[in-house]
Amino acid sequence: MQNRWAESLRADRPKIGMWIASGNAYSAEICAGAGLDWLMLDLEHVPNDIRSTLAQLQTLAAYPVEVLVRPASGDPVAIKQLLDIGATNVIVPMVESAEDARALVAATRYPPLGIRGVGSALARASRWNRISDYLPTADESLTLTVQVESTEGLDCLEEILAVDGIDAVFIGPADLAASMGYLGKPESPEVVEVIEKAISVIASSGKAAGVNAFNETIARRYMSAGARFILVGADVTVLARGSEALARRYSADPDQTA
Repeated sequence: MQNRWAESLRADRPKIGMWIASGNAYSAEICAGAGLDWLMLDLEHVPNDIRSTLAQLQTLAAYPVEVLVRPASGDPVAIKQLLDIGATNVIVPMVESAEDARALVAATRYPPLGIRGVGSALARASRWNRISDYLPTADESLTLTVQVESTEGLDCLEEILAVDGIDAVFIGPADLAASMGYLGKPESPEVVEVIEKAISVIASSGKAAGVNAFNETIARRYMSAGARFILVGADVTVLARGSEALARRYSADPDQTA
């Protein structure tokens, strides 16, 4: 079974996405209907667990939006659980070597190609074995994106890209900036330049390059450099900045009316 996300990354237009960081299906559904190409459900920096992620996947299944799910780490047990509840596109943080990348490929594949535990009879992914060919087709129906977000990872970028089974590489600007000595400054010219070069290397390899940038000018620079998918916002930041703007609008003059 062909993976829709993998197919969409080969299209001409870069795919525009949004972080779902609120940890609940209600907010995820609001964003699902916004017209974005993809959403990322996060378990690394967000109060999500396997049950809240399941609820969001169930809700998002009704919408024509692609979904990537990010575990908190490359723990193969955590990855197995996400695959079993129906995640078909996994993005894993803090990959710093080809060895790390190969371990993640193994975690997403059934034996003999990998180490994923076989529990399809219990899993939503196989519709509890109602998908008769799930086991032989599961490996090819998944995508694996690795995040490179340190100078150590960038030093190994070409080796990571050479690992069979890696579909895409996503550059993490915040952590990369920190590792370069620019903590809290992912938009520093020095960081942006390094990211643009990394995107070019990824694109030249034939694999898809991804990145996040909430600044539209920088986001468009990354797209021009070859980024095929990009996170341009997050539900929580939209709510935070929007509520702050609303407060400022009225706190300047309590008697002002819209």
